[in-house]
Amino acid sequence: MLRFIVLSAFAILSTSVACASSLDFSVHKMTSGVPGNTVLIVGGIQGDEPGGFNAASIITTHYKITSGNVWVVPNLNFLSIIKRSRGVYGDLNRKFADIKKSDPEYETILKIKDLILNDEVDLVLNLHDGSGFYRDTYVDKLRNPNRWGQCIIADQGALSGVRFGNLAELATRTVKEVNNALLDPSHTYSFMNTRTREGNVEMAKTLTYFTILNNKPAFGIEASKSLPTHERAYYHIRAIESFLKDLDITFERRFELTSSGVKHAINDNVSFALNDKRIVLDVKNARNNLRYIPLKKEDPMEFSPSNPLMAAIDTGKGYRIYYGNRRVTWLHPEYFEYDTSIDSVEMTVDGVSRQVNFGDIVPVRDVFKVHPISGLRVNVIGFTQKNVQNESGIPISQHNIQRRFSVDKAGMLYRVEFYNQEKFSGMVLMNFSGDAVAREDSRGLEEHSGELVGGLDEGTDRLNASGV
Repeated sequence: MLRFIVLSAFAILSTSVACASSLDFSVHKMTSGVPGNTVLIVGGIQGDEPGGFNAASIITTHYKITSGNVWVVPNLNFLSIIKRSRGVYGDLNRKFADIKKSDPEYETILKIKDLILNDEVDLVLNLHDGSGFYRDTYVDKLRNPNRWGQCIIADQGALSGVRFGNLAELATRTVKEVNNALLDPSHTYSFMNTRTREGNVEMAKTLTYFTILNNKPAFGIEASKSLPTHERAYYHIRAIESFLKDLDITFERRFELTSSGVKHAINDNVSFALNDKRIVLDVKNARNNLRYIPLKKEDPMEFSPSNPLMAAIDTGKGYRIYYGNRRVTWLHPEYFEYDTSIDSVEMTVDGVSRQVNFGDIVPVRDVFKVHPISGLRVNVIGFTQKNVQNESGIPISQHNIQRRFSVDKAGMLYRVEFYNQEKFSGMVLMNFSGDAVAREDSRGLEEHSGELVGGLDEGTDRLNASGV
């Protein structure tokens, strides 16, 4: 059934939906239950460095820690991330030595300092994307001592009397590990000692030096801005895994650590749920505008993203959905009272009857049909049949639905909405893409195997111009 209803007035801003000026960072404590060391990983301190913050996000969504602990802040400067800015209020990585209470980022600095100083944290990694390729000697304008990309940075060679204080040794070992898995010989990593204590004024203002001053080991991991985002993230992850190995932190990884594997991990996890998961939208290839999204009348929108780099910003004219520094779509709502008397419906998909929960994304090869339920009206967005108000009981194929109503630009994802009289009950997405069907066919085997990527035989132990 097509939609021709005028948009309603906007709901009160939810605490789970941010104003652009009020985005806070998130902390993800990945605990194994097995005693061990704890590493704190920080991404997004500068918003124009997507290799770093995407790598940090992947750690939270695609890793399981099996001994020790990993804490991750993937989005420290969230506002600058969505604004594609090094720092909306100045460089956040220059505010650790001194910051005024009037600074808009004063509370952010206090919170991240408290996290760094937590007694459980043994070592800190700060992820950056830097210009060019750091080299000890001048090669050319992109490869010289004034560049920051492709290096592991320490503020000094060692930190006396501290566990893991052998900074140069740890960094050099990580450099060797990364250089054993280069995507291209020109991507070589190096170790940079900034000798901050000897008078490096700029580096004395940074997160890593604050950590060093408080007798904790810290490193900057730099990937080159000359590389595409997924390759930068690949190198960040290689370096992170090397440090985890040195601290005897073991893990399992849900993807192959290759350039294409990282790219897929970044781009294939872009969805969110709304309002107790009665709506789920996969927006990795969404249309620029999604209209008539049924939201709760007079209630805040509950936004539950699939990864920590997603944000919903209330513009007053809709909700802009961001994934890192990309705006993926704009939601235009229509407001309803919600009916919570039912949570699932019966459907026949490609000849197989199944119970489908609201919020599910259902792969379909050819045809689907919603079984009639007394009092429940079915609305397949983009499908129309003369004099039909309830579209249950009708076999529907992809070619029966107008492509311009799809959620995605490829015309594969379509909304099926359910209403109890005038109240909204829930939504299901039908996914006609061949990839989705193939994943559905293989899912049973994956679920029973219980295996994650990351074994020894795969090469992984389980276990800007100014730079930083």
